[in-house]
Amino acid sequence: MKKTKEQLINNIIGQLEGIKRMMGDEKTDCFEVLTQLKAAKSAFNRVTVDFLQDSFTECSMRENEEDKDKFRKLLEELVKQ
Repeated sequence: MKKTKEQLINNIIGQLEGIKRMMGDEKTDCFEVLTQLKAAKSAFNRVTVDFLQDSFTECSMRENEEDKDKFRKLLEELVKQ
């Protein structure tokens, strides 16, 4: 079952809180922190892409055909990684 955007954002917040605690602990391995940072970044990117694909595309559909093409091109550029 796909998580909602709200659930994904809550997961990211939890990850960031964990990272904050890890960074405050001098005994934490630097590679563990980097791994968690990468995971949070990946999750954030996933939420961003989901938002763009759902909401942004929907907004663009209210525009005329010329603007729709501009929105599609912009969306394609934004989701490139």
